[in-house]
Amino acid sequence: MASTKTFEKEIKAFMAGIENKNSNESEFIQAVYEVAQTIVPYIEKNKKYKHAIILDRMTEPERVFIFRVPWIDDKGNYQINRGYRVQMNSAIGPYKGGLRFHPSVNLSILKFLAFEQVFKNSLTTLPMGGGKGGSDFDPKGKSDNEIMRFCQSFMTELCKYIGADIDVPAGDIGVGGREIGYLFGQYKRIKNEFRGILTGKHVNFGGSLIRPEATGYGCVYFSQEMLTACDDSLEGKNCVISGSGNVAQYAAEKILELGGSVLTLSDSSGFIYDKDGIDRKKLEFIKDLKNNKRGRISEYTKKHKKAEFHSLLRPWNVPCDLAYPCATQNELYELDAKHLVKNGCKGVFEGANMPCLPEAVDYFHKNRILFAPGKASNAGGVATSGLEMSQNSLRIAWSRDEVDTKLKAIMKEIHHSCQKYGRVDKDYVDYVKGANIAGFVKVADAMLAQGHV
Repeated sequence: MASTKTFEKEIKAFMAGIENKNSNESEFIQAVYEVAQTIVPYIEKNKKYKHAIILDRMTEPERVFIFRVPWIDDKGNYQINRGYRVQMNSAIGPYKGGLRFHPSVNLSILKFLAFEQVFKNSLTTLPMGGGKGGSDFDPKGKSDNEIMRFCQSFMTELCKYIGADIDVPAGDIGVGGREIGYLFGQYKRIKNEFRGILTGKHVNFGGSLIRPEATGYGCVYFSQEMLTACDDSLEGKNCVISGSGNVAQYAAEKILELGGSVLTLSDSSGFIYDKDGIDRKKLEFIKDLKNNKRGRISEYTKKHKKAEFHSLLRPWNVPCDLAYPCATQNELYELDAKHLVKNGCKGVFEGANMPCLPEAVDYFHKNRILFAPGKASNAGGVATSGLEMSQNSLRIAWSRDEVDTKLKAIMKEIHHSCQKYGRVDKDYVDYVKGANIAGFVKVADAMLAQGHV
């Protein structure tokens, strides 16, 4: 991008400071660099942000909590994990962002996610700041009782730092409805109050309808807006999806509803390729396999003999029209991008947080492929979490159609904002640039208005 080359010196100088202060945090540095490429040139042209060193302030968390999480397993053995909460920025509202339970969790990953969350939440148009948290605890292979004991111990410490008007966590990888229930129950027990301090709750105790579906649905709604802007649609498109959790499952569901075909899903063991398409009935089998039986995606081929399973690989070699990386960060490399373009892919839409490496994103842009960054295309989840917060505050519950209508409107507004700031020429929009600047401006203006705090 021309603007990046023009301001290369300024970007390098800014990143040198970030790398010096966060030298062991590669994921965080990567996330900041992705933003800096478009925001530093924008700041150079808008001096009020430069004078107030807004981007420097946005890359420094307002506070970080690290704590010990002791628990006892079913065999009576003592266990210790590490818990985190990164409260990144509260300029436009209470901190909002998920909790992740996974062995890979560390401060770098959570700071990257919290930083992304600031921009993502800003884009939703809802009053939410950015945060993220979690633990290196691995729920896989643990009994329900072990998970409950861990969640209760985790919340015993976390409850000191959160609140409906302070910080409202949600679920993320490894934290679904079961974990949210245990966490909420422990908070209520300690604080003796029924407050909307977590989102992703069951509808029986304050949750919102379509919250589990929201990230996947929102990603597909956003891709549909991008296609519509190009006089195209999902109808008849062959789509490849990575992942098989909530985001991937519900992205697949919405693609099928809008007339597309789903060819792949994956997990950490590899991916399945069904050239006949994963229809609604097959998708229900996968939902049961992953959500209830907690099985591996390879088991799909035992029931559907024509399907292929590719061990320890991702689906980016499969010829397709559209790709939806919905698994985890840094899963799509430059070589994968080349395979996708070579095989006829016309659009890539991030359902996960930062699944495409910078080199892959650059390759998509050079080839003028439609590309949706996660901070825009996967904002549906946190948008619906924001809607859950509103329902909790008002002590009401909206219908499924009401929530879905609001979600569609939010994704449409995010798309409009990205187009406003990301237009390259009459035929192409850089949605990375558009999302970054649109998200930045709202937060930056709020920070300026609130003084040097």
